[in-house]
Amino acid sequence: MSLTSLGISAGFMVGCCIAAQVARRVSRRLLSREGIVPVLMNEAIAAAELCACCFELIIVADNFGVATYAIFLFLLTIWWGKVWGDASACPYTHMEDVLEGRTSFKEMALRTWAELMGGCCVYRIVQVFWWLEFAETHKGRAFEECNADLQVSPYLGAAIEGIATMLCRLASKTLSVHEPKFSSYIDSFIGTSLVVAAFNFSGGYFNPVLATALKWGCRGHSNLEHIIVYWIGACLGALLSVPIFKLPVVRRLLLGDEKTKEA
Repeated sequence: MSLTSLGISAGFMVGCCIAAQVARRVSRRLLSREGIVPVLMNEAIAAAELCACCFELIIVADNFGVATYAIFLFLLTIWWGKVWGDASACPYTHMEDVLEGRTSFKEMALRTWAELMGGCCVYRIVQVFWWLEFAETHKGRAFEECNADLQVSPYLGAAIEGIATMLCRLASKTLSVHEPKFSSYIDSFIGTSLVVAAFNFSGGYFNPVLATALKWGCRGHSNLEHIIVYWIGACLGALLSVPIFKLPVVRRLLLGDEKTKEA
């Protein structure tokens, strides 16, 4: 495939990031900073940005390989970490907050709903872009039947998504305590590496909203199997990271004796 097609894909992703940033600024001007509405809007915008870019990353991976896909994903996750603010575009972070008493079940449910709306609705914009076929890699993709990324049994897929999500969350918690100079880059590198490691097995989504927006109803797994792998697997992994991170032996391993004593 030509570099022109790769450039068009890159341009689309940059355009999505710019549009999302504009939407955030407009939202801040139009909505009151108090209450749940601006929080939900921020989550919806973040999820739409995430899923729009990841739809295009599918094109990149299919035509230019996983290595190229990984480079784009690494750069995007660094950008998202800098501009999303309190948004996560991922429901299990709010589930962790509920578990630790930092938020209510109602807010967790509303944030998840907003993320699903943003992530799923943005596909229509992506579909129109693909339909225009600016790049040869987009030919026939707008109305093509999608295929599931799950290449193993649903239970093994759930284990892969769960364990990898747990490792991602443990890494993020460790970095938040240590606060190294390039923590965002380290976090992005760890996350991207785990995605690449799981890519040919479960797809390496580690985010129920992202997986649902991109792969719900696709040929290759049932809806129940999708829920088992991408919702139950990932969410259980994230929730398990909370008590595991509090274990003394884990804290000593990840934080060292000095940080463990401070905590």
